Amino acid sequence: MTTIVRPYGDTTGDGMVQLSFTLPVPHSKVAEGGALQLANRMGIDPALVVHAKPMGPDFTFFVVYGRVNHLVDLEKVEVVERDYPLLTPKEVNAAVKQALRRRLVVVGGCIGTDAHTVGIDAILNIKGFAGEKGLEYYRELKVVNLGAQVSVPQLVERARAEKADAVLVSQVVTQRDAHLLNTREMSAAFRESYPSDRRPLLVVGGPRFDETMASDLGVDRVFTRGTTPGEVASYLVHRLATTGVPA
Repeated sequence: MTTIVRPYGDTTGDGMVQLSFTLPVPHSKVAEGGALQLANRMGIDPALVVHAKPMGPDFTFFVVYGRVNHLVDLEKVEVVERDYPLLTPKEVNAAVKQALRRRLVVVGGCIGTDAHTVGIDAILNIKGFAGEKGLEYYRELKVVNLGAQVSVPQLVERARAEKADAVLVSQVVTQRDAHLLNTREMSAAFRESYPSDRRPLLVVGGPRFDETMASDLGVDRVFTRGTTPGEVASYLVHRLATTGVPA
């Protein structure tokens, strides 16, 4: 299989792409010309505005379609591959019961001012996501969902009170890199509050995280969009039920 590929639009290798963005200008022919100018400077040439819609009196949303000459070299792509097996709920329960001889404790929530609980609820709540039950469904997991707008000190305090094995944090709000700042604050607080060999596993997730940034953020794992409860449960078992847990 070739490792050099070009975007596909209408025919193989035609390099056609579609891009959407908003400009802070009222809708007009000048605004559409500005959208084409931006597309050209991004390497889309020729470009065509296929959709333009006013977003209130001072903004315009655009969809641009056109050709790029850039190539993708798949051999140079860096990603975080899953390095653990996917387990069924039954297998997760069995592994935890055998390794820990107690329930694995998970504390989760949204920190800072983030009030978007859809992500953490998709992983923790029993209703789950993508056809999978959430972690509350797992018999050998004790789940404490703190909900939204949890301060870092509150999270640390509750994790200590529950003797958490793992702490799961969801961040959806990303303005001014709030998700990165909050995560670094959280990881620093846990490292200050726990001896290194007793700190719970720190896991963060959200649609704007980069999975390769775990070490930079001071956490053990970063999950991004589309992550399912089964993936998270399997990771927790891989890290905690096979390599040990905080004492």
